[in-house]
Amino acid sequence: MVGSGGREHALAWRLAQGGGIQIYATPGNPGIASLATCLPVAPTDVAALASAAADLGIGLTVVGPEAPLAAGLADAFAAQGLKVFGPSAAAAQIEASKAFAKSLMRRWQIATAEFEAFDDSSDAISYVRRSSGRVVVKADGLAAGKGVVVARTAAEAEAAVVDFMLRRFHGPAGARVVIEECLDGEEASVLALVCGERVWPLVPAQDYKRAGDGDSGPNTGGMGALAPAPLPGGLMGQVIDQILEPVAAAMAREGRPYTGVLYAGIMVTADGPKVLEFNCRFGDPEAQVILPLLQGSFADILLDVVDGRTPPLRWSTGAAACVVLASGGYPGHYRTGFPIGGLEHVPQDVRVFHAGTAVADARLVTAGGRVLNAVGLGPTLEGAVSRAYAGVAHISFDGMQYRSDIGRGSHTVRQAELASAPGGIE
Repeated sequence: MVGSGGREHALAWRLAQGGGIQIYATPGNPGIASLATCLPVAPTDVAALASAAADLGIGLTVVGPEAPLAAGLADAFAAQGLKVFGPSAAAAQIEASKAFAKSLMRRWQIATAEFEAFDDSSDAISYVRRSSGRVVVKADGLAAGKGVVVARTAAEAEAAVVDFMLRRFHGPAGARVVIEECLDGEEASVLALVCGERVWPLVPAQDYKRAGDGDSGPNTGGMGALAPAPLPGGLMGQVIDQILEPVAAAMAREGRPYTGVLYAGIMVTADGPKVLEFNCRFGDPEAQVILPLLQGSFADILLDVVDGRTPPLRWSTGAAACVVLASGGYPGHYRTGFPIGGLEHVPQDVRVFHAGTAVADARLVTAGGRVLNAVGLGPTLEGAVSRAYAGVAHISFDGMQYRSDIGRGSHTVRQAELASAPGGIE
């Protein structure tokens, strides 16, 4: 299990439910350490990871974050005959390069926003000055989810180009930018297991990106999630038929066959679903609500996908809700090292996944922006939300912040509104 966040804790927990499985994690976190043997290897040290997997005789490696995949982890493992759940570096370009993903969709007529890609800042600035209406400026490379600006004006778009391409706010990720039209509609997230041209969709999840209640404040890595998400009738079928299956076929036919989980960020427009972006891994915190609903041996399911067999996907009939507990000030400046209390009092039917935690002087302390995930299950969404907050009530650390409206009230995310609240950068 490669990674150290809440998503990886959820993956390790679900793998451990298979029974009789020895799990190693690199580097893991204190929560994962209760399920696995943690090894001090960085997720992007591909050579060291492959060497460790070979020495330990690992039967399957599951990759949480995108950076190791973009760095060629799956390729290095395959070269040594090691099985890995995750795409090759060439296939991971669907997330690692927005320009590649957009061009792929253009070539294969997969619905997405109109766009242009630029390697020269002067050309990009000239383009936004000529544009009519709102545009979205995206850093081409991996920017930890922060390389997107939805600009209300040409001046804001120009400033984003300068920040990305000249000031290099996101390092080399901003050397190239994609500028696209701003779509109107509602967002949806659909994940699927993929092997070549075969696609097996998972239950859809809905995440909460804004830091504050009522979808206020800056965008974050995710402050909560629900599954299954309430999607319009027929939307899943459209996404599968018009987006997921066509893009899997396109990747295979262009010599980049995809194996792993594919995350499609969708905008439901008046003209139907259009792709905002693709991710080459499980979402975080979407994984924390999808995986508890999945039945059967998770390890066997992933091995089936890797080996090209149809996985037996069976789902619980209930719902799951996740509330993220974050450090004070997140996603801006925050302090760490505060003791975490109350975990021993969390009800047993609430699952707590560690994200940014560490052990200092024999005490569990905060060590990141998103610290813990409280996940509740229930026969209904209302029940799942109630259980998640029952868990939150027992946990405390200095500066702890969380949203109190996950699964409560309306939650409609419109791309055009992302720039209207403080923090137009995702």
